[in-house]
Amino acid sequence: MSTPTNLSDCYIEELADLWSANDQMTKVVRDLADAAQDENLTDRLKSAADGIEKHTKTLKSLLDECGESEKEHCKGMEGLVKEARKHALQAVIEDPDVRDVLIVTQYQRMCHYGIAGFGTAKAFAEALGNKDHASKLDTITSEIYNADENMTDLAERSVNLEAKQG
Repeated sequence: MSTPTNLSDCYIEELADLWSANDQMTKVVRDLADAAQDENLTDRLKSAADGIEKHTKTLKSLLDECGESEKEHCKGMEGLVKEARKHALQAVIEDPDVRDVLIVTQYQRMCHYGIAGFGTAKAFAEALGNKDHASKLDTITSEIYNADENMTDLAERSVNLEAKQG
């Protein structure tokens, strides 16, 4: 993509970046699910990956409506994925409960990045007067918030407590 010259360009670039971020996040979240010991954590991560794929379909649809069909490589998510792999997947961690805590940590960092991106895209859509896009992006942002809160609840009620006892 070329350098944005107006808000519409910024909006399209944000959507294209989010598409890339979601593709990268989906892969690592599935890997995190495979590495998790806690069954509830595994289930939530698998469900999250499915949700991310659903959000990606929406992004592609929004981009298509804007006349764009390519994603823009997201270096921000690339860094977060590298951190997740380094700290939660590749690290030598003897206690699987501690690995689960790190999995939650890395997942939530990626969620927060998504919240920022989707919230920004929604604000752009609103400013451009595209209520349909803004509504869809608002729904996605709410779903990511809920996934993040759900993961916090799991961590506070079980994952963190298990690691503390180890």
